[in-house]
Amino acid sequence: MKLFADFHTHTKYSHGKGTVKENVYSALKKGLKAVGISEHGPNNIGVGTNLKDFERIKKEIEQLKKEFKEIDILFGCEANVISLEGDLDIPEEILEQMDYVMVGLHPQIWGKSIKDTYHILIENYLVKTINTYLQKVMKQNTQALINAMERYKIDIITHPGLHMPIDTGILAKKAAEKGTALEINAGHDHTTVEYIRIAKRQGVKFALGSDAHEPERVGELSRAIKLAKEAGLTKTDIINAL
Repeated sequence: MKLFADFHTHTKYSHGKGTVKENVYSALKKGLKAVGISEHGPNNIGVGTNLKDFERIKKEIEQLKKEFKEIDILFGCEANVISLEGDLDIPEEILEQMDYVMVGLHPQIWGKSIKDTYHILIENYLVKTINTYLQKVMKQNTQALINAMERYKIDIITHPGLHMPIDTGILAKKAAEKGTALEINAGHDHTTVEYIRIAKRQGVKFALGSDAHEPERVGELSRAIKLAKEAGLTKTDIINAL
């Protein structure tokens, strides 16, 4: 299985350690044909990207395209769901300028309201010690992502189930309907073969992403490839496979 793109990379604009150019150069050295710059939305506590910086990123990518003609450099994001109604922390007028949109559930975010912050931040923290919260929190996390897919054109849901429980089957069914891929994240160890198989049965597509926070990690997708093969995926199941 050979992958042509890594859509999930971060730079100093959020909490990565390298520059956009360094990520591009690393992707090129790994033999990739495309690389995405996908910074966090602004509501990630401590690591979110200022909305004005997305315009700077876009301009920087346009300049780098003139220098690196042998690789596609894509302007993307990893927006946050900030309400149970599916609101995102990046305005639509910015999302519309992007080559692709990724969305993730992150527990450490400022919600749209105090109530949303409680549901997303506090309740997902409590579920780790109070098991009776699990079904309630899983249901509302899943529904928040579904609501986001209903409201926005989302290309990829990043690391489903990381730190925040979701119902894989229900989420995958809606993602398949909407043409949204689910990520198999090579940078975290929460993904299981069972999760992939459950999602695959719903007909959903997958994206394999490095979630690189250092340039040298861009294109490091071996763990995700191993999981995909063990789950029985083929190149037709994966949007960034040749």
